[in-house]
Amino acid sequence: MGVAADNQAARLAASLGELNAVEPIFAPALDVPYGGVLCALPALISLGLLESSGAFFKLPKGYYGLDSLLLLMAFMALARVESVEGLRYQAPGEWGQLLGLDRIPEVRTLREKLRLLAAHKQSKEWNAALCRRWMEAAPNMAGTLYVDGHVRVYNGSQTTLPRHYVSRQKLCQRATTDYWVNAMDGQPFFVVNQAVDPGLIHVLEGEIMPRLDREIACQPSPEALAADPRLHRYTLVFDREGYSPDFMSRMKVKRVACLTYHKHPGAPWDDIEFFTYTVTLASGDIVSMDLAERGSALTNGLWVREVRKRSEGGHQTAMISTDYRTPATRLAATMFARWSQENFFKYAREHFGLDRLADYQTEAIPDTVKIINPEYREVESKIRRGAGKLSRQLAQFGAINLESGLEPAQIERINQKKADRLTEIEAIKEEVATLKAKRKTLERRLFIKDLPEEHRFEQLSTQSKHFVDTIKMVAYRAETAMAHALREYTTQHDEARVRLRALYTSEADLLPDLDAKTLTVRLHHTAQRHMDVAMQKLCEELTATETVFPRTDLRMIFILGSSQILRDQVV
Repeated sequence: MGVAADNQAARLAASLGELNAVEPIFAPALDVPYGGVLCALPALISLGLLESSGAFFKLPKGYYGLDSLLLLMAFMALARVESVEGLRYQAPGEWGQLLGLDRIPEVRTLREKLRLLAAHKQSKEWNAALCRRWMEAAPNMAGTLYVDGHVRVYNGSQTTLPRHYVSRQKLCQRATTDYWVNAMDGQPFFVVNQAVDPGLIHVLEGEIMPRLDREIACQPSPEALAADPRLHRYTLVFDREGYSPDFMSRMKVKRVACLTYHKHPGAPWDDIEFFTYTVTLASGDIVSMDLAERGSALTNGLWVREVRKRSEGGHQTAMISTDYRTPATRLAATMFARWSQENFFKYAREHFGLDRLADYQTEAIPDTVKIINPEYREVESKIRRGAGKLSRQLAQFGAINLESGLEPAQIERINQKKADRLTEIEAIKEEVATLKAKRKTLERRLFIKDLPEEHRFEQLSTQSKHFVDTIKMVAYRAETAMAHALREYTTQHDEARVRLRALYTSEADLLPDLDAKTLTVRLHHTAQRHMDVAMQKLCEELTATETVFPRTDLRMIFILGSSQILRDQVV
């Protein structure tokens, strides 16, 4: 039975294969740990966490239902229990009260359930369905999308992954790259994993854009595109890694606008070209910016808009875009809002365990995937080292000068020193030339199947990771929606997420009323009066959604106040 398990009849039926999933049953409970996380239930349901999951995942007959497992995983993410192993240090019976169960599954059982769900290989399809739902609900957010790669470091020993440069650590480490697609406010839409990173442009054209073409709602019709040559379907925003005149030309043909930083901006513009504008940022804040705009031709002849922002110190930040309709102020606000995606990476790493593995399995990489030839990489590295050494030797050779007034012996030593240095320079040049000749004979990229045995590797399992990451996306979006609601009732906007994190981990009293068909979640008072007022307003807004707990007829009611009244009712 296990600790805290008391539903003997249902567990016996499940052991005999006679139970599809136990029905949630709530009983009065006081001071339930993490009870405040139930406040996120309306947002989780409205974001589609449970709506379409049954069409993609099936569980065999057993005690725990699919909806209970999904809610458990979402509650864990919001309560900052970052991994399944973290449940070993939680009270299973008290977590079970949040779901209407006698207890939550053991870690081993939960891992087995996740393995069964991932085995359907429907995680990407489920994420795509949720992505379409989110884009249809906010078409204005789906029209401008931020794409960036996140390097996820791997410190395990199951496989030997290629090395990637991790900018936040300034080191090259074994890692895999995830390419995220986010909205302007940082909310995620979907992620594409690359065990072998081919680069941002390749991922954009090969995997991301086909999905966007299918999933972005409210795109202009072919007739509208034909009638207006400057009209585009949507806008992609990325950093300098995606800077490519040829890529932007291909996107222009597909009627997709690009916005990025200019990789080769050239000389600064005259100050007379800059004017002060009032710019509304993605967050709603209004600031002043010194902006200037020109038309610029890239190296391939593509005509783009170049907008520059001048800082107080005189530094000019250059942006280019193939969006020929949007005002320059809006382009500047959109480009600088790209930091919302960086903030999402940082926040999700720290609070949602974005880099954590979902399991410890590996899987084979398709043979059609190409990777840098290890021998080519080694030769390339030697060439770079040789070029650096050559530059230093030439600098040292040039620094050796004959001065007037030297004695013949000193002049002879200096000349000999220059001759020795020149010999070393010629040897390095010969070595670099030999390496360059060898590099020409090598294939730069090889198929995985053609790699030498000692350089072959497997990729980390992606199905479980996609499944867990999708749940974390829903959880992050739910927290964001609640943060927007809470900011309306408090002047301390920056502390909204901090208050919500405290709410999710706070205790609450649960009082079901089977006659009235309600489930009351009563939160405890906070330490500050103004936050009590904000939380009360939030409770009223959550109650107004009339959310019904899944697979029950209990309507959720959220209130804030002393638990003494509830204690009297329970007694």
